[in-house]
Amino acid sequence: MVSPPCRSSEKKVMLGKRILVTIVLLPIGLAVILAGGWYLTALVALFMGLAAWEYVNLFRAGGLKPAVILVVGGTLLLLIGRNINGFESAAWMISLIILLGMTYHLVAYERGRDQAATDFGVTLAGVLYIGWFGAYFISLRNLPDGKWWILVVLPAVWFADSGAYFIGKRFGRHKLSPRLSPNKTWEGYFGGIVVAVVLTTLLVVIWQAVVGGNPTITPLRGALMGLVMGIFPTLGDLGESMIKRQVGVKDSGNILPGHGGAFDRIDSWIWAVVIGYYMIFWLWI
Repeated sequence: MVSPPCRSSEKKVMLGKRILVTIVLLPIGLAVILAGGWYLTALVALFMGLAAWEYVNLFRAGGLKPAVILVVGGTLLLLIGRNINGFESAAWMISLIILLGMTYHLVAYERGRDQAATDFGVTLAGVLYIGWFGAYFISLRNLPDGKWWILVVLPAVWFADSGAYFIGKRFGRHKLSPRLSPNKTWEGYFGGIVVAVVLTTLLVVIWQAVVGGNPTITPLRGALMGLVMGIFPTLGDLGESMIKRQVGVKDSGNILPGHGGAFDRIDSWIWAVVIGYYMIFWLWI
């Protein structure tokens, strides 16, 4: 079936915007990743803070009222704590957020908010999903050779996404998730995995040349990372789609032309940095 000319033109414009935004943001992201420290924390905090704010607005569009000050503030608190002392401060920070969350929504219930208990669950889910997971950008970067590992993990997700998009567009016939994301196909999904394995392996060969034969980052490990990043982070994309479908919203925001909102952009990445961190920590350190 041939797409109508106007729709085809809209898709080309959208793709052009996506490429332009990527070209602008890529060197900034690369420089910040190489610098690490507070530079990386500041950039991650910007994206995660925006994603947390969009998360709240999504659920408010669906009639719920998570606490924006706790979702955004808790997200930023976890990010800052992770940069300062890793996981050391996590226990008291999460405990504080839970206590404050319950207090906030108890007051809301007394003021007439009958769905305050559900709001409480959505508030905590937002802090943990975006703040706790988002902090793994920092943890991954702080691993030995982390600046190179993060430049393997994140591109692997992009390779998988891009491969799935173009292969699915050309060869896709069987829907991967008809209710959540009708445009995704099994052909695109498996094609994205293959592309991620091949290109991530090639990328590691390049990093090996740049680093100078680092024994930790090998082509075989790059291939395994590409395989895992091709398989699992798609669930993060589908998870965000689930939220948007439930509340009847197409994009989480419009801050990034062609990409939607910050939450739209980081939905797969927050899965990738968590999985990547533990793969490296458990298998190769």
